[in-house]
Amino acid sequence: MRFSTNRYHETWHILSDDHGARVLGRLLWGLSFQRRPGTIVVIGPPHLDPNPFDAEPATPIALVHADLTVLTPEAARRLRHLLTAPAKPDGTVRWHAWGLDQEAARFHRFRETGEWPAWEPRPDDRRSAVERIGGMLVLRGLPKRLREWAVYVAMLDSGRRDGMDYVYLETIWPIGPTDGEVQIFRNYRQRVSVATVSRREILGDADTARLPPEQINERIWAYNSLVRARRHRKRARALACS
Repeated sequence: MRFSTNRYHETWHILSDDHGARVLGRLLWGLSFQRRPGTIVVIGPPHLDPNPFDAEPATPIALVHADLTVLTPEAARRLRHLLTAPAKPDGTVRWHAWGLDQEAARFHRFRETGEWPAWEPRPDDRRSAVERIGGMLVLRGLPKRLREWAVYVAMLDSGRRDGMDYVYLETIWPIGPTDGEVQIFRNYRQRVSVATVSRREILGDADTARLPPEQINERIWAYNSLVRARRHRKRARALACS
């Protein structure tokens, strides 16, 4: 599983592919049923990529059960530091996500038939948030909110929107900001590879490297199409010679 993050249009994004969405959904679902205080699910190296748009480094991701855990900025910074230091695992956790597939299938049926269930009170968002804390991207929610996010994330399908799909991680209802979004791409790894090449080549120019980060990223976005075209030509020549 591979993930990345970025900040765009005042929204934090978690980026991945279909497999990553299924894994993230199961992590959120299982976390919602945890009972041990202090439990945090962290996605860090080696599961993080540069983002697939401009190859800026990803932010480690922390999933937090708001009833069990308080992640302060200081604790988040210490945790992020631990992720960079080699450590021997204490053991393996058997993670259960019983019921998620059935709930996702139920929502698929609602989407296909248009017969949505009776209205239910929205999740309590008083302690929910998608925000950056101590250098980590934190998804925090009470159990009902975590389970709702889990279902919607697990239902993502890159075949629905020409190779891309997304879902908002809302934390204020019925009006208010959308704090986060999970977005997946069928060709996520290819996008990461292209953006990485683009950043390396763009920053290879000394004059460009001195530009503000926003302008550098804009140049990388434009340069991505050139890298993709170059790869297509190389692939076409290889096929012609085979």
